[in-house]
Amino acid sequence: MFRFHKPLDVITLFHKASSPTSVRLAAVLQQRSAAATEASTEDKPGRPEFKLEITENPPTPEQLQTILEYAGSKRISTIVRGATNQAEALRKFKESPDNFIRPVVVDWNNGQARAGENESEILKMLDSVRN
Repeated sequence: MFRFHKPLDVITLFHKASSPTSVRLAAVLQQRSAAATEASTEDKPGRPEFKLEITENPPTPEQLQTILEYAGSKRISTIVRGATNQAEALRKFKESPDNFIRPVVVDWNNGQARAGENESEILKMLDSVRN
């Protein structure tokens, strides 16, 4: 029987190599990606396999707007330095992309984004997606 395969979810880590938190998070995400790949080949339940992208580039303004929507209004200040709402965040980012606070993890396919040092919150976000 022929069956279409669902494309892999894309998870992006907006990374800062000089940040110990970001480096640790990159390692954890790489481990989770490998574990998800292994589990999917063995038909084990758990997080479906995903494509991990790690970039040191800031997001585009369009990506930032999406990230802010995914994160929700309560988390804006954890993503853009000094911002209290989406319009202010976009303005501050336009003034200086350095106002974007890394690390930020985005699950583009499932509409979720988390920022900062709270590794357990990021892992919960990853684990909330099942087959």
